[in-house]
Amino acid sequence: MLDRSNAADPLSDILSLLKPRNVACGAVDAGEACITFPASREMKCHAVTAGDAWLTMGGVADPLHLEAGDCLILAHGHAYALASDPSLSPVDYRVVLEGQAPGRVTMWNGGGRATIVSATFTIEERHGNMLRDILPAVAHVREDTGRPGLGRSLQQMMDEFGEQQPGSRMIIEHLATLVLAQVLRAYALRGEADQIGWLFALANRQIGTAIAALHADPAHRWTVLALAERAGMSRTGFAVRFRRSVGVAPMQYLRRLRMLLASDRLSNSDDAINVVADAFGYESESAFSNAFKRHLGISPRRFGKNGGIAVNDQPR
Repeated sequence: MLDRSNAADPLSDILSLLKPRNVACGAVDAGEACITFPASREMKCHAVTAGDAWLTMGGVADPLHLEAGDCLILAHGHAYALASDPSLSPVDYRVVLEGQAPGRVTMWNGGGRATIVSATFTIEERHGNMLRDILPAVAHVREDTGRPGLGRSLQQMMDEFGEQQPGSRMIIEHLATLVLAQVLRAYALRGEADQIGWLFALANRQIGTAIAALHADPAHRWTVLALAERAGMSRTGFAVRFRRSVGVAPMQYLRRLRMLLASDRLSNSDDAINVVADAFGYESESAFSNAFKRHLGISPRRFGKNGGIAVNDQPR
């Protein structure tokens, strides 16, 4: 269950709800090669730590050139390839890793052209669209974004791959999750005006302040005016900018947030429905139940009995 004792960090909130779990992590020192990856529901994160490579993906018009320090998040599950030259004959990544000990740097075709750290994550599918709906097929963070912490985390991973000390596997798994969060943060804070969604709105000081206020106290009886005052804006100006930046109106975002948090609490605690309703600002169990069913397509009571499985994958 999400700990709200010190919550005013929307990105941490959402990642906690998504519960990313590192299921595979490794590094490849490749020579000339074109390594392919099949379509998958899992989320992938890659970082080039030395050399350069090309990413090709169906539905993405042009190959993407990656240099040392560049990172990618691939959240949509499309098949893709990482290559020194996209015209080379493809080889499946499972062939590259066949017979290799986990947690070590795999040498392929003599190495020396590019070293790529890769991590695969499963996420809580019930909330997965919180990222998939706003991230592009390829979320690319360049080395020159000025995020030294990300570079240090990647170097720590490479050190662990090379040293193989006691506890390395657990340390690598935790570092992989840290890198995922750092890449998402760096991608969000680039501040490109044409991207819409809660993640990118965090880069806007005024809208980000309002979103943080909602996450810090989702049970509060918020109004658009109160949020506008937090943001230091007029009510009308705030409402227009919030919808333009986030993609939904402020109160709609609050309702979604409450339902996400409530469903997480119902799935991960023994709290009664009336307790959960009160915790997220509903005056009665019936009002909460109606809102819950409207957003998730199932009553909170049935949701609990189904082990947290809803009719709708994502709140509307």
